[in-house]
Amino acid sequence: MKVNWPERFWVNSPARGLVQVLETWYFRRIRPMPRGGSCLEIGCGSGYGARLVCRNFLPERVDALDIDPDMIGLALKKSPDPVLERTLFLLADAQHLPYGTGSFDAVFNYGIVHHLEQWDLGLKEISRVLKEKGGFYFEEIYPPLYANPIFRRLLDHPRRDRFHGREFHDSLREAGLIILPGYRESPFGILGVAEKR
Repeated sequence: MKVNWPERFWVNSPARGLVQVLETWYFRRIRPMPRGGSCLEIGCGSGYGARLVCRNFLPERVDALDIDPDMIGLALKKSPDPVLERTLFLLADAQHLPYGTGSFDAVFNYGIVHHLEQWDLGLKEISRVLKEKGGFYFEEIYPPLYANPIFRRLLDHPRRDRFHGREFHDSLREAGLIILPGYRESPFGILGVAEKR
């Protein structure tokens, strides 16, 4: 699902960028990755997450996808040449990833799964494209944050079949993704890393 203008404003703001920097440092601390791997970012927006992945994890390749062609255009425009040399920005749906099984060492999700109408299918697809022992680095928010009476009027999210912590944990486990120790969770969301096992 494409984001509407208030959320587009937020995801392209310096404040959101700072949050992503801190989350990426946290990801690297919880589960560092050997340099030279292959990474996927779902819902790349303006490409800032892909730039952080390139800088902090030093992969050989990053594929960064979004369902919104305007965001892909913005990502291509904003990304410096060293990032563009290692990054492929493409138009695709995280519920139907255009990759073979076991294609990536890591998948990064900066708050995208809750936008998916079939979010559990998205988690299964993430697990499918991960290599065995690959890492799923995620930040997700729960309905008390985005579907409260104020934000429900401002933000455009799917309204049916939403997940809270228990459903998210259960679906990760069903997809073969095991949350590593050190994750942070509140009634509003979760930040953590899971491994495919």
